[in-house]
Amino acid sequence: MTLLRRIESLNVLIGKAVSFLIWIGIVVLCWEVVARYVFGAPTIWAHGYTQRIFGAYFVMVGAYTLIRRNHVRVDLLLGTRSPRFNAFLDLVNCAFLIIWGVVLVWEGFWLFEDAWRYNELDDSVLRHPMWPIKLSLFLGALLITVQGVIEAVRALVLIVNPDADIRSAEAQRSEIL
Repeated sequence: MTLLRRIESLNVLIGKAVSFLIWIGIVVLCWEVVARYVFGAPTIWAHGYTQRIFGAYFVMVGAYTLIRRNHVRVDLLLGTRSPRFNAFLDLVNCAFLIIWGVVLVWEGFWLFEDAWRYNELDDSVLRHPMWPIKLSLFLGALLITVQGVIEAVRALVLIVNPDADIRSAEAQRSEIL
């Protein structure tokens, strides 16, 4: 379990660091609004950069969101069943997440590799390289897939022993604070 907690701690660290991208995106958008409406000089780069910033944010923060249990969940079945049944449903959910994640990691790697190899550029006036955003897709998918495996292990432990304390390191920290 120590390895799983270390990986999870890394996902928490990355999630918290990446969360600051929101502020960078907000600054860029505010700059665009001021430049456009106050100075009458809109930028040609702000929209492209904010798309990349928010795109990287959304894929890179997925594992942290999973750790915090902030993904959308339909709790119709979860609130009325035994802990073992809830763990079973979590395991089924994790299985689908892992399958989706493996496919996305595979495809994301090849998208990144092609963009890097062929120096793929976007179709905007500035011709930005595409490899950074495709790298974030690959890394984000990898992080959430690995976190999905950790959550599946937790679910398996709870199926065997519903009283086990398998809370994430993040949940234990927030309980202490």
